[in-house]
Amino acid sequence: MRTSRTWWITLILLSISTVALVAAESSWLSKVPPADRQRVNPYADRPEAIAAGKLLFEENCAKCHGSDAEGRHGRPSLRSERVAHATEGELAWLLRNGSLHKGMPSWSSLPEPERWQLIAFLRSLPRDGPPAALAHH
Repeated sequence: MRTSRTWWITLILLSISTVALVAAESSWLSKVPPADRQRVNPYADRPEAIAAGKLLFEENCAKCHGSDAEGRHGRPSLRSERVAHATEGELAWLLRNGSLHKGMPSWSSLPEPERWQLIAFLRSLPRDGPPAALAHH
């Protein structure tokens, strides 16, 4: 009887922890206004924008997210399914506003075209293995 109760309490605590973790992980997404969610990258799929975004990434993002964009020091991978499924507008909102409680600074000091170039670069990254765009330094 006691073992059964301990098992149920453990199961409930694990469920609560999982829900809290999922809520914390997606908290920045819930803050994105609908109008921002709908925004489209004017530089999408443009090779010159991807190249410029790569340079911006190396200068501004690699120290936290790794030169391979797979994350490091507890920072998330930017090649993850979560990033892949975020809209361009959601990514633009995150770059502009940051998520300080998660350690993501605001990049509002970067001009908006440069933030879109970063997003173009992120969208060019493969989801598996080392990103070809960063393989040759």
